[in-house]
Amino acid sequence: MCAMKEGWETVIGLEIHAQLNTESKIFCGCSTRFGDEPNANTCPVCLGLPGALPVLNRRAVELGARAALALSLHVNERSIFARKNYFYPDLPKGYQISQYDQPFSERGELEILTAERDEGGRPREWRPMKVRITRLHLEEDAGKNVHEGLPDVDRYSYIDLNRAGTPLAEIVTEPDFRSSWEAYDYVNHVRRALQWVGASEADMEKGNLRCEANVSVRRIGDEKFGTKVELKNLNSVRFMQRAIEFEIERQIALIESGGRVTQETRLWDERAGETRVMRSKEEAHDYRYFPEPDLPPLMVSPEFIEGVKNSLPELPDVRRDRLMKEYELPFGDASHLVTDRALADYYEQAAAAALNPRAAANWLRSELLRELEAANQTIDQSPVPPAELGALVRLIDEGKISGKQGKEVLVEMFANGTGAAAVVAERGLVQVSDAGEIDAAIDEVMKSSPAQLEQYRAGKETLFGFFVGQVMKAMKGKGNPKVVNERLKEKLSA
Repeated sequence: MCAMKEGWETVIGLEIHAQLNTESKIFCGCSTRFGDEPNANTCPVCLGLPGALPVLNRRAVELGARAALALSLHVNERSIFARKNYFYPDLPKGYQISQYDQPFSERGELEILTAERDEGGRPREWRPMKVRITRLHLEEDAGKNVHEGLPDVDRYSYIDLNRAGTPLAEIVTEPDFRSSWEAYDYVNHVRRALQWVGASEADMEKGNLRCEANVSVRRIGDEKFGTKVELKNLNSVRFMQRAIEFEIERQIALIESGGRVTQETRLWDERAGETRVMRSKEEAHDYRYFPEPDLPPLMVSPEFIEGVKNSLPELPDVRRDRLMKEYELPFGDASHLVTDRALADYYEQAAAAALNPRAAANWLRSELLRELEAANQTIDQSPVPPAELGALVRLIDEGKISGKQGKEVLVEMFANGTGAAAVVAERGLVQVSDAGEIDAAIDEVMKSSPAQLEQYRAGKETLFGFFVGQVMKAMKGKGNPKVVNERLKEKLSA
């Protein structure tokens, strides 16, 4: 990670293209299923054949509204689809149906949490940040170019149009970011929000969330923006952050050496760790936008917007604040639990069953998530139901098993899908807390260890651990550690 050179300021704006989570494309009935045979999911409409007419998918509008409202945008009751004209092999019509001067939604302000990072990428102190979102508009996606072979040697290119016509929400910000990590935190915030309300899977590996960054630099104190460069081919949020860092250094070095930044589109080459030129950057007039003649204006009623708003779940930041207040969780724990809606749901059910919200959070975040990660599973695939994780916490709190035993029990619960009480019973792990039984074991150990007893009472208190170990051994590990320690202290001091 590079440090910003003194005397310079970075200005960054972001564009996110999120595929809406519909079963069919935005203007036809073809499937949006990922991974099918190339060109299997196509028809005259998405192939752009003469005479084929688009019909708007209502579900895409609903999901677009969910996304817009989750990001605090104003949904317009009237919006217009437009033709964005450009020629590219994976764009069969020679234009993309998008929106331009009258978008579906606009004028949003989002509060996110951001932090600068250390050299290892670990966040320092978190702080709130306001981000202005210019617009979220609806559009269709293009197809995909597939290349095989080495450049200039047996190079073959293919076109897969399965993706052509899938519905997108394009989310455009104002140039409000001043570091790559602010951009990183914003994209992660948007991804979580889209997934949370079910608007998009937002899975960058599948290509259903892509981001582009417009990066420029200027000397501190200058009011005029520098020449911006658009960064594409950003296949992960971490790649985006690294590409922005490289581009900042490149632009500053270029200007300081007497050169000028050219307005262009550059690709991120992860293998080389650098950006490289793709093409000169187009302006809006280059696309020759004009209203789509085959689609009427998109009209949505206030009742429709209100209905979508009422159908939204409790949003992540609101839920984080409630978890902190209701369950007395620290900020870090609550923030981690709302990174995923299913995780937050699981936690609240486990906390209710455990009757100890802090302990439930600790066991979920440390022990259970470690098992899930090792098994490459998500929380909604967990073989340990939330009620059973709560039951395990209760067994520990009631002194029936120790925390160490609890970890062993959880591993078995995860492996076999068995309940906490059943595992404890099968393995005979119930702790002995009866003072009389523990006293008998202590008396026996003291009787069989006269030399150690004499040394302890002479002041060698480090032998206390020896007596604890002997008592636990005599009780075959079933003695309640807390009660054993209390009774030992009393008897050894007598």
